[in-house]
Amino acid sequence: MPFLGQDWRSPGQSWVKTADGWKRFLDEKSGGFVSDLGSYCNKEVYNKENLFNSLNYDVAAKKRKKDMLNSKTKTQYFHQEKWIYVHKGSTKERHGYCTLGEAFNRLDFSTAILDSRRFNYVVRLLELIAKSQLTSLSGIAQKNFMNILEKVVLKVLEDQQNIRLIRELLQTLYTSLCTLVQRVGKSVLVGNINMWVYRMETILHWQQQLNNIQITRPAFKGLTFTDLPLCLQLNIMQRLSDGRDLVSLGQVAPDLHVLSEDRLLWKKLCQYHFSERQIRKRLILSDKGQLDWKKMYFKLVRCYPRKEQYGDTLQLCRHCHILSWKGTDHPCTANNPESCSVSLSPQDFINLFKF
Repeated sequence: MPFLGQDWRSPGQSWVKTADGWKRFLDEKSGGFVSDLGSYCNKEVYNKENLFNSLNYDVAAKKRKKDMLNSKTKTQYFHQEKWIYVHKGSTKERHGYCTLGEAFNRLDFSTAILDSRRFNYVVRLLELIAKSQLTSLSGIAQKNFMNILEKVVLKVLEDQQNIRLIRELLQTLYTSLCTLVQRVGKSVLVGNINMWVYRMETILHWQQQLNNIQITRPAFKGLTFTDLPLCLQLNIMQRLSDGRDLVSLGQVAPDLHVLSEDRLLWKKLCQYHFSERQIRKRLILSDKGQLDWKKMYFKLVRCYPRKEQYGDTLQLCRHCHILSWKGTDHPCTANNPESCSVSLSPQDFINLFKF
């Protein structure tokens, strides 16, 4: 006897065999056989409604649990190991394929931004990913990207440092998202369009917060920068690697403005970032017939990339092809693992995953 239910996956209706033939299952309330089709249909509709309600409850419970674990939380997707194996070649003995999203999830950038030596490195890496590699990240990697970016913004708002750096990062990300959102039909972004629109609104809110930030004057009344001898002030200014920082420092006080216009200071800055050949191609003379190193610096910046300098970087072990932060233990079989490590710039890190 085949199942007689409307859905082939259901167990069908309940039938019993009698002397007069097959009859529907005995009704519990009436004590007789179910002969009225209408009453059976009402019972079937009642059962379907109960089943539908129970399914709704289950779906709602699962959705609440998923929202709590996924979209409602701000926690990053963590891995126990803080290193990742990277190798472009693949053999039977070892699998060498790794994506940028996997490396971004595994290398614990969320903790790295709390280290002042790694902060600029992570921000530069976020900027490069926002420019050209955002679509290569997986869904969970994109979520981690936004969570780390939020932590960076909150840290800057609290510390009131590196404000210009984060402004440039947010502007780069917003410009990239505006371009990508216009091509949503081509599946260039992972997730719903409304989610990305909400993220863009969040970026605009962060930019507004950074624009409205008010630098609080410290209550310290001891020795200040302007109280130092001029030679020490000039020596400290020579440690600045960005010309915009020199210009900002010169706007603090008239005496500092005079020091920030020192020709030797800008000459050393040009020679640090650019080669002699690049400098010779962009010579600018002042009204006095001398080289205007300040104008030359800002012109060279528009034409050539500056030299990047970081306190701490990611390390790639040439022996075991493991990528990790400096000082992180990884399973290396070399006799002297430190001699096998190579520092990677943010652009080198991106290029490592271009297959």
